[in-house]
Amino acid sequence: MRVFRCLLLTCLLLLTACATEMRPGATAEAPKRVAFQKAGLSPENGGLLISADALQAGDILLSASDGITSAGIRMFTLAPVSHAALYIGDGQVAEAVGEGVRLRSIPDVLDEEAVVVAFRREGLTPEQTAAMRAFAEARVGQRYDYVGVLLQAPFSVERRLCELPLVPSLVRDACLRGVAAIQLGTPDNERFFCSQFVLEAFRVAGAPLLDAHPRWLSPADILHMREEDVSSLRVEQPLVYLGHLKFLETVQDPRVAARE
Repeated sequence: MRVFRCLLLTCLLLLTACATEMRPGATAEAPKRVAFQKAGLSPENGGLLISADALQAGDILLSASDGITSAGIRMFTLAPVSHAALYIGDGQVAEAVGEGVRLRSIPDVLDEEAVVVAFRREGLTPEQTAAMRAFAEARVGQRYDYVGVLLQAPFSVERRLCELPLVPSLVRDACLRGVAAIQLGTPDNERFFCSQFVLEAFRVAGAPLLDAHPRWLSPADILHMREEDVSSLRVEQPLVYLGHLKFLETVQDPRVAARE
């Protein structure tokens, strides 16, 4: 029984943890249109490759890798991303991973991830982006929220009852908040997983993306906060898709993988 429990906990971590995996990679050589999860991006631009010069402090980076952990998360959440991070300016990215909160350079992110997509909450002030950077730098080394990640597994299953087709948005929002309050609670943010860390940075800066507790949301939820998408929870201001910083066709659309 103890062995079974250990295996179960390991599987839950693989399916729900925020995934970044150390792997060599190469950035795209020339701009091109991107087919990766095209339906999941704004149809107007169809996916654009951009350079890091297009980023501003406060931008959100969603990513995926070719590793098993990333694939498991994307299959479980039916989303093309498995990790969320925050660009804080000066070529630095802040993120919460297994070893805790850390800073990475943009080149390191592009080397280690297979797909990196940038989104922006418009209207941030210099004071707010400075507050986000201060928040991130002050928490470097802070421990990872493994408890929150484990609780995300049953929540990710039960929440789908609230997200059935034809459920009105207000009913969906209320249902999801009720399930989240029961399953996840609202603890103090002393430890973080990736999406929780990003959302908390916006909250403490006075520019929350939504009024739900950051522990309730995954990288997939942040993806669905973009314009012309349907978020499970009411969003204060939709995110604007900036473009892909990196795209490798080796990362498969999880919906295609599921069908196969």
